[in-house]
Amino acid sequence: MILLDGKKVSNDIKDEIASQVKTMTSNGEKTPHLAAILVGTDGASMTYVNAKVKACERIGFNSTLIDLPEDTTEAVLLDKIHNLNDDSDIDGFIVQLPLPKHIDEQKVLKAVNPDKDVDGFHPTNVGRMTLDLPCFLPATPYGILELLERYNVETSGKDVVVMGRSHIVGRPMSILMSQKRKAGNATVTVVHSRTENLSHFTQKADIIVAAIGISEFLTGDMVKDGVVIIDVGITRVPDETKARGYRLAGDVDFESVSKKASYITPVPGGVGPMTIAMLLKNTLLARSMHKS
Repeated sequence: MILLDGKKVSNDIKDEIASQVKTMTSNGEKTPHLAAILVGTDGASMTYVNAKVKACERIGFNSTLIDLPEDTTEAVLLDKIHNLNDDSDIDGFIVQLPLPKHIDEQKVLKAVNPDKDVDGFHPTNVGRMTLDLPCFLPATPYGILELLERYNVETSGKDVVVMGRSHIVGRPMSILMSQKRKAGNATVTVVHSRTENLSHFTQKADIIVAAIGISEFLTGDMVKDGVVIIDVGITRVPDETKARGYRLAGDVDFESVSKKASYITPVPGGVGPMTIAMLLKNTLLARSMHKS
């Protein structure tokens, strides 16, 4: 069994980007600039955004954090987005999800300029991705593709099961894995909470992308020997033996599934670091687009 080490690969990617940024700036080109809007005080979101800011510092990007209170109105948030759309110094930006319930998430995502949508959530980028046209790929699926490629995991002709159908991970992952690309050319099945006899599909799968949002849902009896496991989930599970009072668990029961897997991502340290790395890669792409 080989661990798909997202932390290591993401650090490799950051080093590659840092080298590119150094070359750009030494040639007198503008430093890439990533901005993030955070609304409220959701703990996971704050941790994630702070990690993005630190990653920008490490690789030489400029970064801006717009921190808004929980009771920010939709109109004020949209005004901030329009300002970033019009700011030529900002190459790309994200609106951290989830948003407070009084704000229409889809309305907000549609307001982002597709040319600065480095999260890859705007309908224009989603449509271009579906048609296999140049676009910003959503960061988590993009990171999974990169992880599979860098570990030379064979996907062509393989049976892939994607567990979950979210717009952020499951649905784009199913599209990308079926396309003609290095980490692609697979036969893809999407399963979800309404799928009957779900284990019937997972037991035949060569590769499983678990993004169903239920901690330790996928167990060893649900997979075959030699399966490749990509665990997207991350949940805080109460654990009194830990100083923090909890442990982090994925959608996969690592202990039982890892005994059968040929490759598996750890949680944490698997998909999560890759998501941030690919966001940075998208921002570098945005800078090159705006340069032309």
